[in-house]
Amino acid sequence: MIDIAAILTGYEKASVEVKLAAGGLPGSTWESYSSFANTFGGVILLGVKENEKTHELIPEGIGDPHQMIVDIWNTLNNPQKISNNILLENHVYSVNYNDMAIVVIEVPRADRRSKPIYVGQDMFKGSFKRNNKGDYHCKKEEVLAMLRDQSAESIDGKILETLTISDLNADSIRSYRMMFRNKKPNHVWTKLGDEEFLMRIGAANKGEDHGMHPTLAGLLFFGDFMTILNEVPNFFLDYRERLSTETRWSDRVCSGDGTWSGNVFDFYFKIIDRMTSDVKRPFKLDSKLLRVDDTPIHASLREALANALIHADYYGRCGIVVDKEFRKITISNPGTFRIGIDAAIAGGISDARNSRIFNMFSLIDVGERSGSGLCDLYNNWKEYGYKTPVLCEMVDPDRISLTLEIELETEIGGDRDGNVGNDVGNDGNIVGNCGGNVGNLAGNELLIYQEIKANPAVSAAEIAETLSLSKRTVERISGSLRDKGYIRREGSTRGKWIVL
Repeated sequence: MIDIAAILTGYEKASVEVKLAAGGLPGSTWESYSSFANTFGGVILLGVKENEKTHELIPEGIGDPHQMIVDIWNTLNNPQKISNNILLENHVYSVNYNDMAIVVIEVPRADRRSKPIYVGQDMFKGSFKRNNKGDYHCKKEEVLAMLRDQSAESIDGKILETLTISDLNADSIRSYRMMFRNKKPNHVWTKLGDEEFLMRIGAANKGEDHGMHPTLAGLLFFGDFMTILNEVPNFFLDYRERLSTETRWSDRVCSGDGTWSGNVFDFYFKIIDRMTSDVKRPFKLDSKLLRVDDTPIHASLREALANALIHADYYGRCGIVVDKEFRKITISNPGTFRIGIDAAIAGGISDARNSRIFNMFSLIDVGERSGSGLCDLYNNWKEYGYKTPVLCEMVDPDRISLTLEIELETEIGGDRDGNVGNDVGNDGNIVGNCGGNVGNLAGNELLIYQEIKANPAVSAAEIAETLSLSKRTVERISGSLRDKGYIRREGSTRGKWIVL
């Protein structure tokens, strides 16, 4: 059960929607139900209004909460009105606040196999999502993206019968086969011809004409840029390196520049050394007295890039973009999480959007099949004393962004006021679904929020001492947290913080 008092004394955030409901159950309730289910989940409060000027939440109450709850369940279970009921009994209830009844609907994030959740009979007209401004009507491309994710069959298994194996890049296939042979010199597949080899790894399959054709995975992995673009109009891969503020880019690798194939396989190996070039390599020898240059940070960066390429929705907008600054990398790709963001970070669960691309990378020892890649990454960053990674899911357009700082906290200098969360999501709306932070919080905001949450009576001076910050910085950031509605102050000098 939610803390209704905390919500009402805070402010309406992206995950909370209020309805006055003076004349009965509002029809717009179901737009919010759809939007929360199709995005990150949220709470609907019936019997509460919002002041349009101050955004203050004002409880008015419900005259007959029991009947309203009956009406809610009747609508939810009517397939003519709502496509799917994903709520359990404990998700709908009434609470008493200052002698007023308020009806609460807790809407979880829908499983990908249930999306889109929509109102009425037409999913393209009745599907909604949630951004920072509230509910919005889904674009056709967003509905199609949810339908692609709904399928039990990986989209990259699609057979492209208008293409043949000769439409793939022979040099890319040759390079992959050489890597495969070096990794698995005794494997029986090394002796196969190209067509059968590509079929075994998932890059090709027989079509209805009984001929061999590339799969979507094979085209993305081994195709040429213009051939890929004919099938996937939004396909784009871009690595941008900026180590100086005097130039826009000091290095760039773009899939459409015409100097290389532009496919996923070649992109990975063209940029991975560039990505990891800033990572310190400690002097270490193996049992044969040969230097070992690899570290867990190198491995995690390789995994992060592979994850973006494996889990991307290639039909989505904006493509895969890797931005590198000095000791800082942001990797973003189109698509949403197919599992919860917390489950993704916890590890142990893998639900690849492109399972054949996953398999092709795995066969040359790129990518982690156990689903522990993100979990290992977070643990490695913690062990090395780096800033906590910031993993964010955005909407309109749907994107996932991972920001990694390859720098010790003590190396950052000053009062460490950087907020990593502000560097991700410039091309989308972050709706409070970030791993490694709380909502849109990161850096010192997150650290100070955590200190207040652990001890609401803590003073600014005590936080400053604990985090090695100036008192003035703590006061400024805590004021920002208050203004954003994460905390509020109760009492003055000897008062305490209330975490909202």
